[in-house]
Amino acid sequence: MDHFLKAISQYGIKEIKGINDNPEVLKYFDEIGFDGKKMKDETAWCSAFVNWCCKVTGYEFTGKLNARSWLNVGINVELPAQGDIVILWRENPKSWKGHVGFFVRETNGFVYILGGNQNNQVSVRAYPKKKLIQYKRLKKL
Repeated sequence: MDHFLKAISQYGIKEIKGINDNPEVLKYFDEIGFDGKKMKDETAWCSAFVNWCCKVTGYEFTGKLNARSWLNVGINVELPAQGDIVILWRENPKSWKGHVGFFVRETNGFVYILGGNQNNQVSVRAYPKKKLIQYKRLKKL
């Protein structure tokens, strides 16, 4: 759960419009092994954010920038708890593209995710449950 609290502590961090980049967003890349100077805060950073939250709090992480890499860690869960990982598909279910974040809650039709790069910031956002690929629970390293 420490990783979820770390994510909450970043709430509101957002991209800077224009040629400048938010050093807080670039930090997510740097601290998981990617050169933040080569990145832009417009780079898709949902997985970098989740990786950073997990790494700095001692949880398993993927070290990869693609959201679907999270399918390869943790254990699958049917009934998620707050802070579990949520992996969604983007464009279509067979695409390599996706989105990842932390489970907050769900309703009949939506899953609420705390994540990075949601409307260009760390925020809570509702996504249609029909885009859900998997819920994952991580272990402490």
